[in-house]
Amino acid sequence: MKIVVLPGDGIGPETMAVTVDVLEAVSRRFGLRLELDHDVTGHESLKRHGATVTQSLLQKVKAADGLMLGPTATYEFKDESKGEINPSKFFRKELDLYANIRPARTYPGLPNKVGAFDLVVVRENTEGFYADRNIASGGSEMLITKDVVVSLRRITRECCERIARSAFELAMTRGKHVSIVHKANVLRIGDGMFIDMCQAVAREFPEVRVDDFIVDAMMAHVVRAPERYDVIVTTNMFGDILSDLTAELSGSLGLGGSLNAGRDHAMGQAQHGSAPDIAGRDVANPFSLVLSAGQLLGWHGQRKGLPDFLRAAQAIEEATVAAIAAGDCTRDVGGKLGTAATGRAFVQRLLA
Repeated sequence: MKIVVLPGDGIGPETMAVTVDVLEAVSRRFGLRLELDHDVTGHESLKRHGATVTQSLLQKVKAADGLMLGPTATYEFKDESKGEINPSKFFRKELDLYANIRPARTYPGLPNKVGAFDLVVVRENTEGFYADRNIASGGSEMLITKDVVVSLRRITRECCERIARSAFELAMTRGKHVSIVHKANVLRIGDGMFIDMCQAVAREFPEVRVDDFIVDAMMAHVVRAPERYDVIVTTNMFGDILSDLTAELSGSLGLGGSLNAGRDHAMGQAQHGSAPDIAGRDVANPFSLVLSAGQLLGWHGQRKGLPDFLRAAQAIEEATVAAIAAGDCTRDVGGKLGTAATGRAFVQRLLA
């Protein structure tokens, strides 16, 4: 498997260094023969190439089997005419990575306020209210007058159908329960279509239990009783917000793995941002990016029918559980180690 590795900005290089060590360790242990192709994006690419991402990099990624993208300073990239392109948006759009899979679970040894749970948010990734990616050219947020802004939301049957199918296929490997989250009481046409397509796909999976919730009520439900849920499927913006909430409920946003997957390509990406305020201080939690790498290996293994990749993905998950239980982790999740030391302990556990 060939993976393009892009460290990104802020804490990205630190957390990606740990992730690379983990990938190399599982490659040795399971005979994966991973080939890691290192390149740059974000501020480093802007400095070298005049753009945060380039067409040559896109072609390299398209020719690879997967992409690992570190956190990037997306909020600082405001003018695409000056090469300031949001790398995450760029790859999601150019590679049609329509499914954003974001697991959230609790870990033994890490205190939380809601009790044990294990769920996955399956978020549509290519349309909705995201003005920088829901039309072919330009943006769908417009300044009509100096006092009036109009933001357009795109919802299509195709995108609703394929994200629903991703959710139900995932549920068949887990607890066979899908919760549809929407705002159809207000967005009657768009979210009405979303519900209709989810229910249509549900008929192909009679073993799966299905329910639906209005998004604001769902926020309260997952805080009160997250253990009731298995796979949650929703539109782009709702999924973005809900998955950050569930990751934080697990103990830390730093434990939120994230896979962006399409038909032919996938990108592992930490759920959090570049955190420039702690960059270079050796305190950043690398587990979000490490878990995302595990998801990428699992996606490749499932797609290609390669059990060693599935075992490697499971080993990364199990090592994370063991590391947190033993306190071999950063302070935000109860440990006393720095970023680099957390990585070294993790690799030792993988290879033991």
